[in-house]
Amino acid sequence: MHSDDRKTSLRMRPCTRIWLLLVLLTLVSFAIGEAQLGGTAVMLFVLALALLKGRLVASHFMGLRRAAFLWRFVMASYLLTVGGMVAAAYLLAA
Repeated sequence: MHSDDRKTSLRMRPCTRIWLLLVLLTLVSFAIGEAQLGGTAVMLFVLALALLKGRLVASHFMGLRRAAFLWRFVMASYLLTVGGMVAAAYLLAA
């Protein structure tokens, strides 16, 4: 095997990096839940993680990264609307 072949085989594809980041963010959310942390700041942090994960999935795995602005805007609006409603429901109940 040539040195160039080995360098190429050791490189991680961008979708693999994104997938590993999604796994890491999921584990962070899980660890927060297992630690039974609570409060507004923790809820907003976990919600932000969920919104970030949604954005990563939409951009990289749904192909919106190269889509027209309208489709990226629709997906971002959806994520922000749902996230805002979850945050509002939590804050109104608290």
